[in-house]
Amino acid sequence: MAFRTALRRVAAVNVPATRGLAGAGAAAARRAYATTQLTHPDPTEDSASGKMVREHAPYMVTTYSRPPPVFVKGKGSYLWDLEDRKYLDFTSGIAVNSLGHCDEEFSKIIAEQAQELVHASNLYYNPWTGALSKLLVESTKASGGMHDASSVFICNSGSEANEAGIKFARKVGKVLDPSGNKVEIVSFQNAFHGRTMGSLSATPNPKYQAPFAPMVPGFKVGTYNDIASIDSLVTEKTCSVIVEPIQGEGGVMPATEEFLVALAKRCRDVGALLHYDEIQCGMARTGTFWAHSSLPKEAHPDILTTAKALGNGFPIGATIVNEHVASKIKVGDHGTTFGGNPLACRLAHYIVGRLADGKLQEGVKAKSEVFLQGFEKLRAKFPELIKEVRGKGLILGLQLSEDPTPVIKAARERGLLVITAGTNTLRFVPSLLVSEQEIEEGLRILEGSFEAVMVKA
Repeated sequence: MAFRTALRRVAAVNVPATRGLAGAGAAAARRAYATTQLTHPDPTEDSASGKMVREHAPYMVTTYSRPPPVFVKGKGSYLWDLEDRKYLDFTSGIAVNSLGHCDEEFSKIIAEQAQELVHASNLYYNPWTGALSKLLVESTKASGGMHDASSVFICNSGSEANEAGIKFARKVGKVLDPSGNKVEIVSFQNAFHGRTMGSLSATPNPKYQAPFAPMVPGFKVGTYNDIASIDSLVTEKTCSVIVEPIQGEGGVMPATEEFLVALAKRCRDVGALLHYDEIQCGMARTGTFWAHSSLPKEAHPDILTTAKALGNGFPIGATIVNEHVASKIKVGDHGTTFGGNPLACRLAHYIVGRLADGKLQEGVKAKSEVFLQGFEKLRAKFPELIKEVRGKGLILGLQLSEDPTPVIKAARERGLLVITAGTNTLRFVPSLLVSEQEIEEGLRILEGSFEAVMVKA
């Protein structure tokens, strides 16, 4: 009885929206109306999620501000919360779950390898550290990226991968200039390279740096995409320049090809290393295996770092170097306890094999077009709110004219998960296997979320 009453109420509410329409027109109106409704209101304090949060939160260091839903299950492009509500996930764990949640073969490998060998330390060889390193080098060269890639250091995260790159650069600088003057490292405004002290020192954002100052000495900051400033920025004292081909946390800001080519040339002129941080934009996310794969060889890096998608949710990172760098690194110069363990490396070996596939990469490009067409329609409908569409492949951003937090909340409460980047930017980094149908579903929810926010305003 209650169910029939609810149906009558919904029908009554929908009458004005669909009056005078028939067939496909009425169906479209009903879909549009549905996306403006709160289908997934945030759990209340007395819900199962609320009770769990109250029980657990006091024991967790408050380094994150989390919304109320508690996620317990995932499959493909979807997550389910403790109340068993289904959400379309356009965050993929912040560009991590490129194959989606709980890929079947990935899950199978975890179970198999966990019964064989998980960890034995880097005191000994295992079959998978070397196999992954070999595959990364070969796949990188075959993709048109880093043509002189030669060897790999395996670690546990993106910040660790960048930390290794920073240390390697300092070592190379001291070998090239024993006086100790060639130690400066250049990064760029709005960059994000990690939270450990070296990578944090290359992340010139007061929000991240100020609580932990002073930073590691010897870091300089330049303006992203400013070719005119390169010569004064990168000097004989520079040992390395670290740059993201597409800034992720910085607002989904792509570097221009002209900027990266000029930067690479200046690095060669003064004997500095060029370090591309592709932790977020690499691994097929732009539609090529590496974001820099389309660049000419003279703009290829000496150091290339990756993580995130490399493990599809399992902790792993990698620092890929050429022989110029590798030849300067000796036994004992760097290390890691857990990095290179056979479980992580076997998983990453599988992931690299999948993401290096040309058909998958072409699919990323095709799906990107679906997103971009949808974004342009939204921009035309909400010109006062959406100012710019940026990005490449499936790392995309909508620049808004105001704080996107209300839109994120509105989308979440309608079953869509999106995140921010930089200043007033909505970031979209879904699974690379997201379907066109799922993209269309997400765009409809996003449209309804914008409408809801505009109505409130």
